[in-house]
Amino acid sequence: MCGRYATTRSAGDLSVLFESADETAGALVADHNVAPTDPVPLVRVSPAGHRALSLGRWGLVPPWSRSPAGAARMINARVETVATSRAYAPAFARRRCLVPADGWYEWVRRPGEAKQPYYLTPLDGSVLAFAGIWSVWDGPGGALLTCSVLTTTALGELAEVHDRMPLLLPPERWASWLGGGGDAAELLVPPPLDWLAGIEVRPVGPAVGDVRNDGPELTARVPPTRHPEPEDMRLF
Repeated sequence: MCGRYATTRSAGDLSVLFESADETAGALVADHNVAPTDPVPLVRVSPAGHRALSLGRWGLVPPWSRSPAGAARMINARVETVATSRAYAPAFARRRCLVPADGWYEWVRRPGEAKQPYYLTPLDGSVLAFAGIWSVWDGPGGALLTCSVLTTTALGELAEVHDRMPLLLPPERWASWLGGGGDAAELLVPPPLDWLAGIEVRPVGPAVGDVRNDGPELTARVPPTRHPEPEDMRLF
């Protein structure tokens, strides 16, 4: 977790919701199947001091990296180590962001059943804000804005599909997360269980497993897969 998610709101909608200036230059498009290194929207405090909606690449590239080749392995930062990791600590201390999402995907393989994808999304249709960190890598092609999503131990019903989940930030925590400094222990606390109870765990079809697929049908509810895998089939 978190290796695939959906973010479909327009730049205009996100700018209003997060009270941020739109700096995406019209390049933001809906994506129902975001994969590592894809372009994604993020909300950060700009060098000028205001909230900005920016377009970055998912997979943090630290400024000292020789190349962005390892970005796909840097999509997630664990809350347990983000404040001390050489790769993530500088960004956590000074460059935190919000990563807007409609929901995220997890896959579950239970005994005797085919692998089942689930889409985890707010029951009320609201936008989620993943806790994120960002960095800029200066390469031959110019400055590259990148980000990672923080993950924490899954709680409540969400733990039934994966032992990790994104660090989700309710609206009242957005300002403190974007602000500089702050106590790491307080910043990295997961939301309360009653807030997480508003997240639906929805079975969806297998098409989401192919990163080439996109569209709202990927998030549509389907009956959970119950047929056995070939190796589990028996004549008697």
